[in-house]
Amino acid sequence: MPDLSLLLAAALAHAARGWHVFPLRPDDKRPAFPDHTADDCTSRDPRCRTGHTGWEHRATTDPDRIRRAWSARPYGIGIACGPSALVVVDLDVPKHPDDTPPAEWAGACDGLDVFAALAARHGTPVDPFDGFGPGAPPRGGIDATYTVSTASGGSHLYYQHPDSGRELRNTTGDRGGLGWKVDTRAHGGYVVAAGSTVNGRHYETVLDCEPAPLPAWVAALLGPAPRQVHRAAAVVLPPDRHGRYVAAAIRRQVDHLTAAPEGERNNALFISAAVLGELVAGGALTDTDVYTVLEPAALTTGLSAREVARTIASGLRAGARRPRYLRDIREAA
Repeated sequence: MPDLSLLLAAALAHAARGWHVFPLRPDDKRPAFPDHTADDCTSRDPRCRTGHTGWEHRATTDPDRIRRAWSARPYGIGIACGPSALVVVDLDVPKHPDDTPPAEWAGACDGLDVFAALAARHGTPVDPFDGFGPGAPPRGGIDATYTVSTASGGSHLYYQHPDSGRELRNTTGDRGGLGWKVDTRAHGGYVVAAGSTVNGRHYETVLDCEPAPLPAWVAALLGPAPRQVHRAAAVVLPPDRHGRYVAAAIRRQVDHLTAAPEGERNNALFISAAVLGELVAGGALTDTDVYTVLEPAALTTGLSAREVARTIASGLRAGARRPRYLRDIREAA
């Protein structure tokens, strides 16, 4: 585990770049503070006296606060992307042998392959002989930018958040994101910074330069959805036990989504869309019904319109593979 002086030096160096840092639990990805959710806040934490204060609002570039925190314990270092005006592209790797890409990304080995394919499709051609490594720039077609190797063997590419347009938020893989094993972190998200460890494995800077502007094609893919957002409305269902079953299923999924804590809302939306997508595949609901009930609820959680639209579409595709027919339901919910 890194010693206090090394962690303090790393935290101060990140703050000197204008990146807002906050403590993570030692050798862990989770924030050290606060130790409670907004729902569990009792205002006993000194920084919550006027209302719950989460990790994003606690992040700082103040050297004095940083010295106090990292002189106490060997905290890991989190960077709050929103206050730091960063968009970080997280290129992950498979977690186990069965963690394989969907058909759309057949042949890809990891998130780098997917991001390189996207760069070739939307940006510039990719040289397959380029790649990451000590002193090596990113693969051709991907703008050279500040890059960190992660504990899992993946990479974090740091980019500047666009100065204009809507705030970009987090996306998750092919669940409303850029693609398989490609996550993004922006407003509402954070990354583990270089100098930290997770489970004894290091996060290290492999390309130390200023973050490049976010490529226009990435900003366009992450931008707001062009279509009109569905307004909250009641779904018309038959007044029989099957209708009651579907109505209960809708209520459960809306409750599941709106109760999801920060950082898990996109995944909760995907699960809810997939569950209701099974009923769509079985003929009990339509795609429009699912958008009508989930989209307004998801927007109230802080997810962007584009993220919501993409994630619901992904969930519906997943649910379509597992049709649930009402004729197989023996009892109403």
